[in-house]
Amino acid sequence: MPDRAQELGKVCDRIRPTAPLGALIGASHPGPTVAVTSISVLLGIAVGLDGAGLSLVGLTVLVGQLSIGWSNDWWDATRDAAAGRSDKPAARGDIGADLLRTAALLAVALVVPLSLVPGWPGVWHLALVASGWVYNLVLKATPLSPLPYFVGFAGLPLYVIGVSGSPAPPWMAAAGGALGVAAHFANAAPDVDADRAAGVLGLPQRVGARRSVVTALTLLAGVGVLLLSQIDLSGLAQAAALAVVAAPVLGGLLLVLSSRFGRPLFVLVALAAVADVALLAAAA
Repeated sequence: MPDRAQELGKVCDRIRPTAPLGALIGASHPGPTVAVTSISVLLGIAVGLDGAGLSLVGLTVLVGQLSIGWSNDWWDATRDAAAGRSDKPAARGDIGADLLRTAALLAVALVVPLSLVPGWPGVWHLALVASGWVYNLVLKATPLSPLPYFVGFAGLPLYVIGVSGSPAPPWMAAAGGALGVAAHFANAAPDVDADRAAGVLGLPQRVGARRSVVTALTLLAGVGVLLLSQIDLSGLAQAAALAVVAAPVLGGLLLVLSSRFGRPLFVLVALAAVADVALLAAAA
């Protein structure tokens, strides 16, 4: 039987090989990275940013999200490899942890001046990036895991709208924070068992997949109602918007009650989130 040191050496060998560009992109958590960057650009369009403003916001948020994604896979590389996380490039041995660390730190070094180009609104974006790093390095495996999501995503509309020269209303920050927490629970729900095996015990992993999905859907419904209350719509248009917000939430809850946790459920969660993001852009 190999001793523990030999086993650890084998794990480390799996996470040190040189990495192709594709693995670096895969380790950036491309889904959330693209989603958050796209939301920031949509908000920028909604508040009337010109081409230069949109480019600055899009690039700044993209670099910040890359730093968060790379720091996550760098910090968890050994644990993910030991847990056999085949969905992680570092755990598969496609990329070295040292390269991920370098990429994450370079992205942080770049995102600080980028964030501060428009002045004080950039502080909100730096709060988002800092929250992501705090989650990855400190709070991911604790009951406080939703807190960085709330703080970070509350800062996103404050940053984007601040770049336009206007302060964002507090209710919009609250809506952004609640959307972030919903995304945390929804994103964690499919991987609860794998995360528990890897020793990641954030709040979603502690409450389980079912309660995580219910929490995400409830938050999405609440955000939708809040945003609808802030948009001036006629009776028929408001009823139609309410139906768009409510339909995926109700459908998702019905699937949860019937213990169906397949792809259709998470498609409905995604649709509910898209509806809320569209309302957030409309309300900006």
